[in-house]
Amino acid sequence: MNVVIAIDSFKGSMTSLEAGESASAGIRRIYPDADITIRPLADGGEGTVEALTLGCGGTRTQVCVTGPLEKPVLCSYGILDAGKTAVIEMSGAAGITLLSETERNPLYTTTYGVGEVIRDAISRGCRHFIIGIGGSATNDGGIGMLQALGFDLLDQEGVPVRHGALGLKDLAVISDSHALPELKECTFRIACDVTNPLCGSQGCSAVFGPQKGADPAMIQQMDQWLSSYAALAGKSFPKTNPAHAGAGAAGGLGFAFLTFFHATLESGVNIILEETHLSDYIKNADIVITGEGCLDGQTVMGKAPVGVAKIAREFQKPVLAFSGCVTEDAKACHAAGIDAFFPIVRGVISLEDAMQTDHAKQNMTDTVEQVFRMLRTFQNIK
Repeated sequence: MNVVIAIDSFKGSMTSLEAGESASAGIRRIYPDADITIRPLADGGEGTVEALTLGCGGTRTQVCVTGPLEKPVLCSYGILDAGKTAVIEMSGAAGITLLSETERNPLYTTTYGVGEVIRDAISRGCRHFIIGIGGSATNDGGIGMLQALGFDLLDQEGVPVRHGALGLKDLAVISDSHALPELKECTFRIACDVTNPLCGSQGCSAVFGPQKGADPAMIQQMDQWLSSYAALAGKSFPKTNPAHAGAGAAGGLGFAFLTFFHATLESGVNIILEETHLSDYIKNADIVITGEGCLDGQTVMGKAPVGVAKIAREFQKPVLAFSGCVTEDAKACHAAGIDAFFPIVRGVISLEDAMQTDHAKQNMTDTVEQVFRMLRTFQNIK
C-alpha cells in the first residue's frame, strides 16, 4: 500500500510534520510494510517556513529583529535553492501572536522587523522570496518594512515618520533613492489568500482592524491615512493600485509589495503545493491523507486540504481527511474532493486538553488506526 500524507498543522497543537508522523504510526499498526510518504503542508500562514524548508530540502536560520512593538524578537526563516530563495512568515517579525490582547494597537505596531528579515536574507545572497503575510498585528501599510529596507518616508520637515499607522498621518514624502540597490534584483511571491482592497468598507482597517485592537474612531482615521498614502505613492510609483485584490492584506503590506517591488500575490496553498511538488508523490499513491485543525465550510475556500484533494482528483486517488473537529457545514468538503473525513477527538474532553500535543498525537494515531483497520476488513470481504 502506497500512502501519501499531507496534513496542515493543527495550530497550537501539532505541526504539519507531527500530524503526519502520528497518522503514519496509525497506518503502520495495520499495514507495517506500507510505503508511506509524509509531505509537510501549509496554506501560506503559520507553518509555511517549516513546510517549504522540509519539503524542499532547505535550511533554517534566524535573526533578531524589531518586533511589532519595537521589542527584539527572534525570527526564524528558511533558505532554499542553494541560498537563492528565502521563505519568510511575516508573523515571525510582526505577528499578532507576539502580543498580548492588551498590547494590540495598530497605531503603534510596525512591520519594520519584516524589512529587517528581508535585509538579512539579501545579505546572505537571497534574491527570490516567498513570504506568507497572514497573522499580522499591523496596519501601517508596510511603511515600517520600507523604512528598514532604506526607503525614505518623511514628514513635511524631512524627518522620518514614526513607526506604526501613526506614521501614515504625517507622511509627506516617499522616495526609494536610498533603498537597498539589491531590491531591483529581487522577486517576491506573496502568499495571500484575502482579496480585500487597501481602503474602504472592505479595506484592511475596517475588516481586520478590530482584531488588532482598533476602535471605530481609529478605523476611520487609519482608512483616511492609508488613502492619502496611496495617493502620495501614486505620484511617483506607477504600479500603485489601492483597489488591487489583496492590497489590504496584512494591514496594507500587500499594497507595499505590489507598489514598490517586483511582487505577485498568490494563493498560499498553491505556492506550497507547487514548490514541494506534491503532485509527483500523489500520482503514485493508493490513498491520500490530509486534514487540518478544524474542517468546516471555510475549508473549501482555498484551504490546504482542498488543495491536496484537487491534485488527488486529477489522478483519481481517494482522499481521507482527519481533523481535530468537524462542523456540520464540512459536508461541502465532499464536493471538493475529500471522500471521507474523521474527527480525531475520542471522548468528552476540554479544548485545552484536546489541544495538548501529546493528546493530539495519540488521538491522531488511534483514529487513523481504526480507519485503516476498517479498510483492511473490507478489502478482505469479497
